[in-house]
Amino acid sequence: MNKIFPQVEVNGKAAARTKVLPGEEGCRPLCCSPRGACLSASLLFLLATLAALIALVAIFGSPPRTPAAQACVTLTNRTGFLCHDRRSCISASGVCDGIHTCPHGEDEDEVLCRDVPQSLPRFLVAHCGDSASWIYSDQRCDGTNNCGDCSDELIPVTACPPCGPGWWRCPSTVFKYCDCIPRSLCQDRVQHCSDWSDEYSCPGP
Repeated sequence: MNKIFPQVEVNGKAAARTKVLPGEEGCRPLCCSPRGACLSASLLFLLATLAALIALVAIFGSPPRTPAAQACVTLTNRTGFLCHDRRSCISASGVCDGIHTCPHGEDEDEVLCRDVPQSLPRFLVAHCGDSASWIYSDQRCDGTNNCGDCSDELIPVTACPPCGPGWWRCPSTVFKYCDCIPRSLCQDRVQHCSDWSDEYSCPGP
């Protein structure tokens, strides 16, 4: 920085006398000195870089954001996972199963599957009678004992609709089923209901 010294007479006119401090030899008004506050080359570079980035965004657009996971209803009227193409709806139990089902594979995304079930959206998870156990939401009320204690099929944990047309209601003796068995098991000469109604009352498929 130039320091102003008292004026002296030069050819009869007053003129300010300046003294150049060490390190400022040849310094022009816009140059940087150790104690100066002028525009530095690094700042100019940063501004140029920012301008270039803004230009690129204006030309190519901003990077697409990953859509949040959304629920959908599958063709079998079950809770599903909507893929990012907004057209494909896969079953909830098809998420994080090791198989890429969505066109872009987002059903096996690392963030989504890193800590199952905590990392899964709530709509994909259903809890069993044992709070430590869980199933996928599309496995609830499907007629199958997925929880192991039938809590995914029976009150008070789960309120499911009555057995569908392809099922026969009875106290099942088969661990796989709870209050209903498939009609395909009726009249096959094997007991599947504790009251034998699958052999004597069920009309079959």
